[in-house]
Amino acid sequence: MAELLEIENERNLSREEAAAWLQELAKQLARNNQLQFRQEGLKYTVRVPAEVTMEVEVEIEEGESKLEIEISW
Repeated sequence: MAELLEIENERNLSREEAAAWLQELAKQLARNNQLQFRQEGLKYTVRVPAEVTMEVEVEIEEGESKLEIEISW
């Protein structure tokens, strides 16, 4: 299946700012059947079904660690 759209955004945030962003994402998932994103002045709405698959990956390396959370449906 062809990919219709991919939005990727990487930026440096404080730990508190990252937590606030994740909390907003969690609120949208809990309350709505959609997620909304803004990128370069455009607003994107993605419909989310009642059940999703969540994958969590933690990588710990010398000098850098990473937490990846992927939600798919």
